[in-house]
Parts: sequence; C-alpha cells; structure tokens
Amino acid sequence: MGLVRDAWRLTGLYGAYGRRLEAEVRGGDIPGHVAVILDGNRRWARGHLAVPAAGHRRGADAVENLVDWCEEFGIRTVTIYALSAENLGRGGAELGELYELIRMRLEKLLADPRIHQRRMRVKGIGRTELLPGPVRDALARLDEATGSYDSRFLNIALAYGGQNEMVDAVRKIAAQVRDGRMRVDDIDKSAIESNLYTSHLPQPAPDLILRTSGEKRLSGFLMWQSAYSELVFMDVFWPEFRKIDLMRAIRTYQKRKRRMGR
Repeated sequence: MGLVRDAWRLTGLYGAYGRRLEAEVRGGDIPGHVAVILDGNRRWARGHLAVPAAGHRRGADAVENLVDWCEEFGIRTVTIYALSAENLGRGGAELGELYELIRMRLEKLLADPRIHQRRMRVKGIGRTELLPGPVRDALARLDEATGSYDSRFLNIALAYGGQNEMVDAVRKIAAQVRDGRMRVDDIDKSAIESNLYTSHLPQPAPDLILRTSGEKRLSGFLMWQSAYSELVFMDVFWPEFRKIDLMRAIRTYQKRKRRMGR
C-alpha cells in the first residue's frame, strides 16, 4: 500500500507542477515557429527490447501529440525532421518499414478533419523525389488538399539535408540568372530565402529548434533558417516526449534574450 500511496503522491505533484508550468508558459512569449529533430526512436526500441519499427511507430504517435500540443499553445508553424537524406542509405527491411509507416501517417493526416478545420498547410520538404512512389503520391495529395491553407503550417522534412537545400537553392538561382530572370547583382538574402524549401512559409526561420535524445548538434537541419534560432537539447528519447517537455522547452526559450545579432 505504501508504494501505491507514493505513486499517487508523485502523480499529484507532477500534475500540480504541470499546471503551474502551463500557466507560466501561457503568460509568456509563445514561439511562432517550432522545429523539432525527432531523435532516439531506435535507441528507445533497444532499451525496451523491441524492434526498430516499434520505436518508429511510437515516434509517429508522439508527432501527432506534438501537433495537437502546438495547436493548444497557438504555435502557428511546426517543422519536424523525420527522415534525413543520410537515412536513405540504411537500406534493408527497416527502411522499407519506415517508408510504409510514413505513407500510412500521411494518409491519416489527409483524412484528419482537424487539418482542414485548422486550415493547416502540410508540405514535405527535402529531396522528396528520392522517396518511393507511394510516399510521393501521399505527399502530393496532401499538398493539393491543403495548398490554399494559411492559418497553420506543418512541414515534414523527408530525405532532407541542409547542405542539399543550399545546393538546390544555388542551382535555382543559377538557372534564373542563366535565363535572364535575375541579375547577379540582385542576389541577396531575400533571393536565397525565396529559393529554399521553406519559401512558402510566412515565417521560415524557427524561433525555437528542439532536439531530443541528448545529442547536441543540428546535423545540418535548417542551416540557413536557424541562424538566430534558440536551441534546446533534451535528454529524452523522442517516443517518450511529453507535453511537459514541450512546455519546458518553451519556458527555456522565454527566458532567453533574443538580440538577433543586434
């Protein structure tokens, strides 16, 4: 009985802390764009003696929760790093299972009435042409169904690499110069930003970039856009990510003084 009482006491303390933290966060500056590096799915699976696919499934569930929590706090733009260009080299059954999971979750998003109620534009960013046909098809249908929405934005980075994004932007600009649509002297920050994967966003630069699993690097994520982002690294594997973790990250963001290089 003592263990049961202690569990209930801890649950009560956790609930009280969560409510106090939420009130504190809601009283501060809420980031307009939050980007998340979803890290730790496979390590979570190993720690639970499960196959990697189980970690990816739990991680996909955590993404759905994240989107709902961001909506609760009025965060307009969410960008998630789901699959890097380097991940495509894994091969084997794991990558095939991951592709199928991504396809299924994209289909689920397409059928979710909340996406349309919130007028959320959902877009894949990265070298999505490298993805299997069924995944590309699901992304295309999501883009078509939500392309006119402008209240909320969900960006899913797939086959993404920050260096690849810069290379692709340079190629687009070079083509515009070659075709006479732009002069070399016209190339400035705005020209580059208009050719990045995030050019469709009203706020391409994240206020806050969060990475789970304890790793303290961006791994090339949003290299240009992250110039003045606040970075938060958390020692929690992505499948275990909770609302209270998001609130702690927002509180950390709120306590920092953002000078934007000034």
